[in-house]
Parts: sequence; C-alpha cells; structure tokens
Amino acid sequence: MTFAKPFLRLVLLLAALLAALPAAAFETRARAAWVYDLTTQTVLLEKNADVALPPASMSKLMTLNLLFEALREGRVTMDTTFAVSTRAKQMGGSTMFLNEMDRPTVRDLMQGIAINSGNDACVVVAEGLAGSEEAFAQRMSERAPQLGMTQSSFANASGWPHPNQRMSMHDLGVLAVRIITQFPEYYPLFAETTFNYKNRAPANAHNRNPLLKIAAADWHADGLKTGHTEEAGYGLVGSAVMGNRRIVFVLSGLGSEAERAQEAEAVANWAFRQFVLKTVAEKGTRLAEAPVWLGAQSRVGLVPAEDVALLLPAGAAAGVTAEAVFAAPLTAPVAAGATVGQLEISVPGFDAPRVVPLVAEAEVPAGGFVTRFTSAALRLFERAVAMTASS
Repeated sequence: MTFAKPFLRLVLLLAALLAALPAAAFETRARAAWVYDLTTQTVLLEKNADVALPPASMSKLMTLNLLFEALREGRVTMDTTFAVSTRAKQMGGSTMFLNEMDRPTVRDLMQGIAINSGNDACVVVAEGLAGSEEAFAQRMSERAPQLGMTQSSFANASGWPHPNQRMSMHDLGVLAVRIITQFPEYYPLFAETTFNYKNRAPANAHNRNPLLKIAAADWHADGLKTGHTEEAGYGLVGSAVMGNRRIVFVLSGLGSEAERAQEAEAVANWAFRQFVLKTVAEKGTRLAEAPVWLGAQSRVGLVPAEDVALLLPAGAAAGVTAEAVFAAPLTAPVAAGATVGQLEISVPGFDAPRVVPLVAEAEVPAGGFVTRFTSAALRLFERAVAMTASS
C-alpha cells in the first residue's frame, strides 16, 4: 500500500509535538485503579483494573443507574413516593435516618444515596422498584454485562459487605461514564455537597467526595461516589473537568480518608497536566489517496470527517506511527463523505491504537464507456503478463 506525502507529514507532526513534552509517570498507592480520559476515550492508567473486588458504597452507582433507567422509561417520576420497610429502617452504616412513617420521593432518595450514601435509601429504592432487595440485586447482576461490566456481581443494593458483592475498577469506570454521558439531567446531583432529610442527620449531611472541596486553579471535580469498608479500604469513583477535557477515575484499597483525598487529587493533577490534547489534523485535510477502479477519476483523497484530536502523553518522543488502511482499489461510484477507510494512530504507552474514520474527499462517479473499456483492457493485459511470468 502506498501513501501520499501529506500522510507522511502527519506522522512527523505527531513526533514533533510529543518530543517537546516532559516525562510522564504515575505510581498510585491504590490497590486497584482505572483512569480514563473521556474526551478522547483514552485509558491513561490501569492497575488491577479488571480484578473483581469489594466495591463498598461505590456500588451504589449501580442502584442509582437502575433508578435513572426507571425514570427514563417513565416507570417512576421524581415525585413518586416509596414506602420504607422495617428492614430499610434497620440498616446500619450511613443512612438518611428514614422510618416506616416516611414516604420519601425519588428525588429525596437520589440525594440520600448520592450525598448521604444512605444504605436505608438503597433498600427503599430496591424494594420500590423490584419488590425485594434480593430481586433488585439479581436485576443489578443481570444488567451489568449488558452495559459492558463483565466483572460485577451484586448481593445487595447498598454495597454492604458480602462475598458476592464484587466489581472491578474498570466496571465502575464504565458505569460512571454511562451515568455522565447517558443521564446528564441527573449527573449534577453528584456535585451537591449537602442534603439533610427532614433535618434528621446533620452529622451525615455532607457529601464525602473530598475533591468537591478542592479549589484547583484550572480544574474542578463534580462527581461521583466514595466507598469504604474494612475489607475494601477507602475508594472513590471520581470525575473532573479542565477546559474541554473530562477525566473519570476509580481508586480502591487506600488506607485512610486522608490518603484517599491525597491520591485522588494527585491522580487528577497527573491526568490533566501530564497529557496534552492536540488537534493533529483538521477536518477535510487530505491524509492519503486511494486508487479508484472504473471511476471518472483514477484517485480520490482520503480525509477525516472531523478534527483529529489526540491525547499526547509525555515522553513518547518519536515513537508515534500512523497508517491509512483501506481496501484498494475503491470501486466507482464513490460518494463524497462516504467512509472508505481508517487512520490507525499508535502512540507509545497506549495499548490500543486510536482509530479515525477516513472519508472520500470528493465524489467519483462511474467512468464512461472509454474508461470501462480501457480499464478492462488493462486488467486483461495484467492477467496475461502474470500468466506468462508464471509459465
């Protein structure tokens, strides 16, 4: 396969951009971690990320996800009220301090779970949506693989310690990305800092996410959920924004609240400051050419349909490679803007290449009689030469 010079210039541009950056490295103290740049869909760090571990209260995100789905499907509204069972009232740990006389709304319960980490609120939601917490946990386990969460199983709605309550950090990250991207109308809930249902729990009214208190000069956090049990250690599913970049990260197995807060801030600083988002090719820039069979023109330019932005890690230097991949020759007619190939860009430090669709720069209609006759004659000549050479 032969590539045109514009493609070769793109390779050199990538190498030049990377060579100017300082070294990037991060050794997390977390037992397991997953760090993801949502803007470019790039995994920045993985550590035991696909190991199923006790998720503690971070698994409450799955309970909220199923509640968000029920809202989206119209099975409940924000003003729907649920009954509070004795089982829910008797839940220990973090609670909203609900009792059997209460009829909290879906809105109340969302806040009680996201902000207060209410175990009682989780049981109320589970019983309200599925009849029992056991049936709801089964639904959680069934729904997880449908969402791409392959290392998750659930025994309850709250994250209460149980041998069958397990999630990987990757799965928690996938779940966080889903909530952010699929339920933007509810996501601001995770940035709320206080909720005190009927003024019952002033000591438990504050969001435990330590990053919500950070006043960084250039980035801010806005979600999602902390977790802690003796078995799981201290964990956090977090998300933060700087400019046009959003990161999602999951940490687990830290030794204390202070260590969790320090590690989360360190991860965010590293993810934002040791990687640079660069536009390396603008929409419509010709990156390669493809031959066209039986077309009014013999070649067509291949261009990206959108700007190509790459997250460039520090220290990658000149190891970046890119390759245009397409079936050659293309067969006329070719429509302008039709996807006809892809650009595969490999960056040192990332396992998977970045794949960018390439589209036809212009329309190439089918050629007339002369074009078809000439092409057919040329094909026959090439076959005759090949047969002669092999005989």
